[in-house]
Amino acid sequence: MIPRYSRPDMVAIWSPETKFRIWFEIEAHAASAQAIQGIVPEKSAEIIWEKGNAATFDVARIDEIEREVKHDVIAFLTHLSEIVGPEARFVHQGMTSSDVLDTTLSVQLARASDLLLAGMDRLLAALKKRAHEHKDTITIGRSHAIHAEPTTFGVKLAQAYAEFARNRKRLVAARAEIATCAISGAIGSFANIDPSVEEYVADKLGLSVEPVSTQVIPRDRHAMYFATLGVIASSIERVAIEIRHLQRTEVLEVEEYFSKGQKGSSAMPHKRNPILTENLTGLARLVRGMVTPALENVALWHERDISHSSVERMIAPDATITLDFALARLSNVIENLLVYPDNMKANMDLLGGLHNSQRVLLALTQAGLSREASYAAVQRNAMQVWQVKGDREGKFAELLKTDPEVSDALSASQIDEMFDDAYHLKHVDTIFKRVFEN
Repeated sequence: MIPRYSRPDMVAIWSPETKFRIWFEIEAHAASAQAIQGIVPEKSAEIIWEKGNAATFDVARIDEIEREVKHDVIAFLTHLSEIVGPEARFVHQGMTSSDVLDTTLSVQLARASDLLLAGMDRLLAALKKRAHEHKDTITIGRSHAIHAEPTTFGVKLAQAYAEFARNRKRLVAARAEIATCAISGAIGSFANIDPSVEEYVADKLGLSVEPVSTQVIPRDRHAMYFATLGVIASSIERVAIEIRHLQRTEVLEVEEYFSKGQKGSSAMPHKRNPILTENLTGLARLVRGMVTPALENVALWHERDISHSSVERMIAPDATITLDFALARLSNVIENLLVYPDNMKANMDLLGGLHNSQRVLLALTQAGLSREASYAAVQRNAMQVWQVKGDREGKFAELLKTDPEVSDALSASQIDEMFDDAYHLKHVDTIFKRVFEN
């Protein structure tokens, strides 16, 4: 990923220096395990660890060797032999390149997951805080982008919290599924390396043992992992789009924080654009775009081909780096979001109480009218209000009171009672208890 959308800690996981250090640790742990078995001299295993730990792997030198041998793992092993000396002959005993590559990818994805989980924890904390802050801030709910019935802005944020809490559980499960180790040899048969070596390396690296590998760890694990990242990205976009809609000039119920000195447009000095949430929509597209290649990587030829390799070299760093940045950006947006309760109330009142239409409908059915007749009565009055230009305040209730079919069933005081907006909020506490206490 380009630096603009990258954060240092996540980038470091995918650096060549980190990768080669993990490669060394896998090889050295394997040598130690084989020393226990007597396959590798104990002193040789100690020398491999001692010299490798003290070394700084020369990325340029490894690249130079790779240009000649056309094989990245061989290039690394050659460079390691330059560092370790004669004892390097005991490195990579009975192993194949994928033992190193796949186990390293598992380590990197597990570490990336830990950073993503930390990012999700920050976002969850921000959503929880702002949800409680606006638990009783009434606003109009919309379906099809059209006014529906009242809710609170806190409930909107509680919904986002619940969604990301589910996403966190998904990522924990995906991390566990991806964190496997394969040290099983050329086609996974352990012909030249004992399964206990795999168990030893897995334990040292905090991984589980892959039950059945071929030459590679099965890619269904990776497909599920990247699919989970795609779901998280979609949830980020869901929140971002809500904020973008609510920041439209005609709505202006919330707004991204606009800092002192910030400019919104090169041409129009008045502009305050939702650039952060628009950016999040774009970043979500990128992460989702990496899911399909991961799914297509599942179907490899026989025990392995390398059609997955080029894909993963790109999507593994790019997807995790992008999502890490997106989580941090959304957290910042929520933490600093400007909320305008007065605008929310004014917008809700624009249609003169039409948001109470269902309550009137139900009251008429309870009073004895058929549902069809009740619906028609409420709708014909609602449509008159809808078509009013200008001030609609009180229009709906007044029309209902003068409609003979409605007034025969409901008294004026009963109709007025149905325009108390607090009615719509009576179960907010229940929703919050479900979200934040369960």
